[in-house]
Amino acid sequence: MERQRVRPAALSDVPAVKAVTDAAYHPYVQRIGVVPQPMEADHAANVAAGKVFVTDEPGSGRAGPVGLVVVEARADHLYLDSVAVHPDAHGRGVGRRLLRFVDAHAGALGLCEVRLYTNAMMWENQEIYPKYGYEVVERRVDGPYDRVHYRKRLL
Repeated sequence: MERQRVRPAALSDVPAVKAVTDAAYHPYVQRIGVVPQPMEADHAANVAAGKVFVTDEPGSGRAGPVGLVVVEARADHLYLDSVAVHPDAHGRGVGRRLLRFVDAHAGALGLCEVRLYTNAMMWENQEIYPKYGYEVVERRVDGPYDRVHYRKRLL
Protein backbone atom coordinates (compact mmCIF):
# COMPACT_ATOMS: atom_id res chain seq x y z
CA MET A 1 0.00 0.00 0.00
CA GLU A 2 1.25 3.49 -0.84
CA ARG A 3 2.59 5.33 2.17
CA GLN A 4 0.19 8.10 3.12
CA ARG A 5 1.74 11.46 3.78
CA VAL A 6 0.68 14.80 5.05
CA ARG A 7 1.20 17.68 2.66
CA PRO A 8 0.50 21.41 2.56
CA ALA A 9 -2.98 22.06 1.18
CA ALA A 10 -3.17 23.69 -2.24
CA LEU A 11 -5.79 26.22 -3.25
CA SER A 12 -7.38 23.46 -5.35
CA ASP A 13 -7.95 21.56 -2.07
CA VAL A 14 -10.15 24.28 -0.55
CA PRO A 15 -13.49 22.64 -1.50
CA ALA A 16 -12.28 19.33 -0.01
CA VAL A 17 -10.98 21.11 3.11
CA LYS A 18 -14.44 22.61 3.61
CA ALA A 19 -16.18 19.29 2.90
CA VAL A 20 -13.98 17.29 5.30
CA THR A 21 -14.27 19.95 8.01
CA ASP A 22 -18.06 20.14 7.67
CA ALA A 23 -18.44 16.35 7.68
CA ALA A 24 -16.18 15.97 10.72
CA TYR A 25 -17.77 18.71 12.83
CA HIS A 26 -21.43 18.57 11.74
CA PRO A 27 -22.37 15.82 14.25
CA TYR A 28 -21.49 18.22 17.07
CA VAL A 29 -23.81 21.07 16.01
CA GLN A 30 -26.86 19.67 17.78
CA ARG A 31 -24.87 18.46 20.79
CA ILE A 32 -23.14 21.76 21.57
CA GLY A 33 -25.98 23.97 20.34
CA VAL A 34 -23.81 26.14 18.08
CA VAL A 35 -21.83 25.68 14.90
CA PRO A 36 -18.27 24.67 15.78
CA GLN A 37 -15.81 27.39 14.84
CA PRO A 38 -13.84 25.27 12.33
CA MET A 39 -16.98 25.06 10.18
CA GLU A 40 -17.05 28.85 9.94
CA ALA A 41 -13.35 29.30 9.18
CA ASP A 42 -12.11 31.06 6.06
CA HIS A 43 -10.63 27.92 4.52
CA ALA A 44 -9.24 29.69 1.46
CA ALA A 45 -7.40 32.23 3.62
CA ASN A 46 -6.04 29.50 5.89
CA VAL A 47 -4.79 27.49 2.91
CA ALA A 48 -3.25 30.58 1.31
CA ALA A 49 -1.50 31.37 4.61
CA GLY A 50 0.06 27.89 4.71
CA LYS A 51 -1.83 26.85 7.85
CA VAL A 52 -3.62 23.80 6.41
CA PHE A 53 -2.06 20.38 5.87
CA VAL A 54 -4.00 17.50 4.37
CA THR A 55 -3.67 13.76 3.96
CA ASP A 56 -5.15 11.64 1.22
CA GLU A 57 -5.92 7.95 1.43
CA PRO A 58 -5.35 6.20 -1.88
CA GLY A 59 -7.67 3.28 -2.43
CA SER A 60 -10.28 4.60 0.01
CA GLY A 61 -12.78 5.39 -2.71
CA ARG A 62 -12.64 9.08 -1.80
CA ALA A 63 -10.91 11.46 -4.14
CA GLY A 64 -8.77 14.08 -2.44
CA PRO A 65 -8.07 14.71 1.22
CA VAL A 66 -9.70 12.60 3.92
CA GLY A 67 -8.16 14.46 6.85
CA LEU A 68 -6.53 17.74 7.71
CA VAL A 69 -5.02 19.91 10.40
CA VAL A 70 -4.97 23.66 10.70
CA VAL A 71 -1.94 24.94 12.61
CA GLU A 72 -0.36 28.26 13.42
CA ALA A 73 3.16 28.84 14.68
CA ARG A 74 3.24 31.15 17.68
CA ALA A 75 6.27 32.52 19.53
CA ASP A 76 6.52 29.66 22.04
CA HIS A 77 4.26 26.91 20.69
CA LEU A 78 2.43 25.48 17.72
CA TYR A 79 -1.30 26.14 18.00
CA LEU A 80 -3.40 23.28 16.64
CA ASP A 81 -6.59 25.01 15.59
CA SER A 82 -8.40 22.07 14.05
CA VAL A 83 -8.12 18.36 13.35
CA ALA A 84 -10.72 16.97 10.97
CA VAL A 85 -11.11 13.44 9.62
CA HIS A 86 -13.94 12.59 7.24
CA PRO A 87 -16.27 10.06 8.92
CA ASP A 88 -15.73 7.66 5.99
CA ALA A 89 -12.05 7.44 7.03
CA HIS A 90 -12.56 6.87 10.76
CA GLY A 91 -10.67 3.96 12.24
CA ARG A 92 -7.93 3.96 9.59
CA GLY A 93 -5.22 5.83 11.49
CA VAL A 94 -5.78 9.14 9.74
CA GLY A 95 -6.09 11.12 12.99
CA ARG A 96 -3.00 9.45 14.42
CA ARG A 97 -1.05 10.30 11.24
CA LEU A 98 -2.15 13.93 11.49
CA LEU A 99 -1.26 14.25 15.18
CA ARG A 100 2.18 12.75 14.56
CA PHE A 101 2.66 15.24 11.75
CA VAL A 102 1.78 18.11 14.11
CA ASP A 103 4.48 16.97 16.56
CA ALA A 104 7.06 16.70 13.77
CA HIS A 105 6.04 20.05 12.29
CA ALA A 106 6.40 21.77 15.67
CA GLY A 107 9.84 20.21 16.07
CA ALA A 108 10.89 21.31 12.59
CA LEU A 109 9.90 24.86 13.54
CA GLY A 110 11.95 24.65 16.73
CA LEU A 111 8.86 24.73 18.95
CA CYS A 112 8.73 22.42 21.95
CA GLU A 113 5.01 22.60 22.74
CA VAL A 114 1.69 22.09 20.96
CA ARG A 115 -1.49 23.68 22.30
CA LEU A 116 -5.10 23.13 21.38
CA TYR A 117 -8.58 23.26 22.80
CA THR A 118 -11.74 21.30 22.27
CA ASN A 119 -15.34 21.91 23.20
CA ALA A 120 -16.23 20.31 26.53
CA MET A 121 -19.22 18.66 24.82
CA MET A 122 -16.88 16.87 22.39
CA TRP A 123 -16.09 14.22 24.97
CA GLU A 124 -14.61 11.86 22.38
CA ASN A 125 -11.74 14.32 21.97
CA GLN A 126 -11.19 14.40 25.72
CA GLU A 127 -10.54 10.65 25.55
CA ILE A 128 -8.28 10.87 22.49
CA TYR A 129 -5.90 13.74 23.28
CA PRO A 130 -4.46 12.32 26.52
CA LYS A 131 -3.62 9.11 24.63
CA TYR A 132 -1.31 11.22 22.47
CA GLY A 133 0.43 12.95 25.35
CA TYR A 134 -1.78 16.02 25.78
CA GLU A 135 -2.58 17.25 29.27
CA VAL A 136 -5.44 19.47 30.37
CA VAL A 137 -4.30 22.98 31.24
CA GLU A 138 -7.63 24.66 31.96
CA ARG A 139 -11.31 24.81 31.18
CA ARG A 140 -12.69 28.18 30.12
CA VAL A 141 -15.90 29.55 28.64
CA ASP A 142 -15.35 31.79 25.61
CA GLY A 143 -18.69 33.23 24.50
CA PRO A 144 -20.97 30.31 23.60
CA TYR A 145 -18.08 27.81 23.73
CA ASP A 146 -17.12 25.80 26.83
CA ARG A 147 -13.53 24.81 26.05
CA VAL A 148 -11.00 22.41 27.52
CA HIS A 149 -7.46 23.61 26.79
CA TYR A 150 -4.60 21.13 26.31
CA ARG A 151 -0.87 21.23 25.82
CA LYS A 152 1.72 18.70 24.83
CA ARG A 153 5.35 19.26 25.64
CA LEU A 154 7.67 17.77 23.07
CA LEU A 155 11.03 16.32 24.05
